[in-house]
Amino acid sequence: MNDRRILFKNVSKTIDDQMILKDINLEIPKQGIYGIVGRNGSGKTVLIKCLCGFMPVTEGEIWVGEKQVGRDVEFIEDTGFIIETPGFLPRESGFRNLRYLASIRNVVGKERIRECITMVGLNPDDKKWVGKYSLGMRQRLGIAQAIMENPSLIILDEPMNGLDNHGVEEIRKLLLGLKEEGKLILIISHNREDINLLCDRVYEMDMGVLTQVR
Repeated sequence: MNDRRILFKNVSKTIDDQMILKDINLEIPKQGIYGIVGRNGSGKTVLIKCLCGFMPVTEGEIWVGEKQVGRDVEFIEDTGFIIETPGFLPRESGFRNLRYLASIRNVVGKERIRECITMVGLNPDDKKWVGKYSLGMRQRLGIAQAIMENPSLIILDEPMNGLDNHGVEEIRKLLLGLKEEGKLILIISHNREDINLLCDRVYEMDMGVLTQVR
């Protein structure tokens, strides 16, 4: 069972003398879908990179469950994520790409990988190189990679990027199903429709300041 929550305590981030995040205080409970919406350049992606441990905060603390990011753990554990454009080996198939990634921790096998590729609307037997995928196909594969190890926390930055209307509906249903399984899902997007339809609680980032809007 997912027993984690996310806590930002007075978090600020400065890059090249510019304050990107301004005194962020936020608590996200341990289950459900939560959204952060905002314009490009508002600080959303920097916030998520700090949460994941990819960037250190300038001030404040970030906690996931009982562990402080950057002190107790370098990178947050038991988490699947897409941040910006998913990166894959361009001259390999989608299945082989996920096999390579899965081999790093070696906690899932071929059948789970095939299942996740199918769940996002792709064919695990497709031999097409990922370099020839459309943007939407790469995005679907990125979501499959994010969920394949069955993490309790899923962080998705612009998960609907490049998807057509049918693809958007498929991924919405997938995320709602994962919520029912008890996952904690954090979605970052500039698309208010996706955020409003999916999320239990919505926050807005504007010029580094985060406020709850729903």
